[in-house]
Amino acid sequence: MLSSAVFASGLLFVQQSEAASSPVKVQINDTIVSFPDAQPFVDSNSRTQIPVRVVSEKMGYSVTSIDEGKQVKVTISGKNRTIILKTGEQTATVNGETISLDTKALISKNRTYVPLRFISESFGTEVNWDSKTQLAIVNADGKDHAPAIKAESSAALLVANSKKYLGIPYMWGGSTPSGFDCSGFVAYLLNQQKVTVPRTADGMRANTGTSVFQPQPGDLVFFSNTQKAPANHVGIYIGSGKFISATNSNGIHIDPLTTGYWGNRYFTAKRVFSS
Repeated sequence: MLSSAVFASGLLFVQQSEAASSPVKVQINDTIVSFPDAQPFVDSNSRTQIPVRVVSEKMGYSVTSIDEGKQVKVTISGKNRTIILKTGEQTATVNGETISLDTKALISKNRTYVPLRFISESFGTEVNWDSKTQLAIVNADGKDHAPAIKAESSAALLVANSKKYLGIPYMWGGSTPSGFDCSGFVAYLLNQQKVTVPRTADGMRANTGTSVFQPQPGDLVFFSNTQKAPANHVGIYIGSGKFISATNSNGIHIDPLTTGYWGNRYFTAKRVFSS
C-alpha cells in the first residue's frame, strides 16, 4: 500500500520534473496527508523523496530507525514484507533480497526521507496522479478517489512555487536551485509548468505572453535602466505591488514594483497564463 501511496514514482517525479515543479502532495483515500514540518521534495536525481514515517504509519506500517554513526538504518514492516535501507546507500533489502536503488535515502532537516520509486516497487497499491493539483492519490481501500483539493490556477501556482526559493543565491548564468540569475529563475519555474521561454530577459519580453498595462499575480515584469527595451531584468509579479526575482545583491528576493531601485527601472509586463 505504502508503495504506490508513496508513489508510482514515475507519475510523481515526471510531473515534478524538478521538484518541484509544484509542491508534492499525497492523498490516501479521501484524506490529504499533512506533513507538519519536513515536506516532500525532489532530489538531485530528479526522484521524489518523502518523509518515511509520516506516510508509512498512516498506511498502517511500522517504522523503526537506528542511528549508525552518520547514517540512519530504517526498517519498514507490513503486509508480510520487511524493507531495510540506510541513508546514503544505494541498495536496500526487501525480505532479505538486495535491491539496487536509482537514488539514495537521505537525511534532511532532521528527517529521514526515502525515494518514492523504491517504496512503490516494494509494496503494492493503486495510485492515480492528478496533474491539475499535483497530487498522488493512493487508493488504499481499492476504490477510486477524486482529488480532495481544488486545483490552483497556473498563475497562482507560479507565484506559490517562486516563493519556495527565497534566499537562493544569485549566480550568473544560473538556472538551477544551486543558484539563479533573473531569467534562469523565471525560465526554471515556467519549465516546471511545461512552458518553454527564451533564456534571456529581453527574449522573454519580446517573445512570451501578451502585453498588459496592469500586472496581475503570475505576470512577468520587465526592467531596464532606461525604462524601455531591451529588458535587462525580469521577475514575477506576486501581488500587493511586489515582485520576486533573482538579484545579484540578495539572491531570490521580493521587492516593491513601482518604488525604489526597481520602480525607477520598471517598464512593462507580459501575461503568460490567462487565469
